[in-house]
Amino acid sequence: MQENKVLNLAAHAGKIILENGAETYRVEETMVKICTAFDIKDADSFVTPTGIMLSITCNNGEIVSAVRRVQSRTVNLEKISKINNLSRTIQKSRLSIDDVEKELKVIESDKSYSNLTMIFFAGIGAAFFTLIFGGGLTDFFVSLIIGFLIKYVSIVFSKINLNDFFVNIIGGSISALTALIFYKLGVIHSVDKSIIGSIMLLVPGLAITNAVRDTIAGDLVSGVTRGLEAFLTAVGIAVGTGIVFKIWIAFFGGINI
Repeated sequence: MQENKVLNLAAHAGKIILENGAETYRVEETMVKICTAFDIKDADSFVTPTGIMLSITCNNGEIVSAVRRVQSRTVNLEKISKINNLSRTIQKSRLSIDDVEKELKVIESDKSYSNLTMIFFAGIGAAFFTLIFGGGLTDFFVSLIIGFLIKYVSIVFSKINLNDFFVNIIGGSISALTALIFYKLGVIHSVDKSIIGSIMLLVPGLAITNAVRDTIAGDLVSGVTRGLEAFLTAVGIAVGTGIVFKIWIAFFGGINI
């Protein structure tokens, strides 16, 4: 019974950090560390971006396993940090299984920033990316608006569980269409700067980083999977902006970027 509790506890912790953007090796390391802290001497894990398999050997020699399916993924580095700290605290302070379980539930239910806060800072991020890429003051404010729109739409569609690929298509379309409208109105003259700065919100930087780190660490399945995920995200952004440009050029002609 004790071993089963530890097994489920470790698998739960691994699932939380995998859902929030942790690398494969970190998930495996965290689960094994939790098992070791509770005197489980033999623990093996296999993790992919969509699932967790954890197996331990009990004191009586029986082997028990747990499988956890991961269907949704996001980025919340704070939760990853908290569970990493918790796994270290278990070894140092000898926390009980019940205490750790309660702490995991608190971390899992921890609310992220409010939607209004995320929308605001998404706009700020897009606007300053535009400045970095050489945009002017008007480009800055247009990208601010585009950033608001992209994040708002992303939040709305995430609530109905729309596939990320289509969310990126819609986000790319919003970025291109809004920039072109403001260009047509004569507000901006650098359409490319506004669009590039805005779609930086959609660029899969963490997925690319994790793909490289997993590959270097020898987790080839996870590395290739995350790399393909990043590629499809980039394709979605390109499709969204490309469709809008194609339609715009067909109806209004070319533009000077």
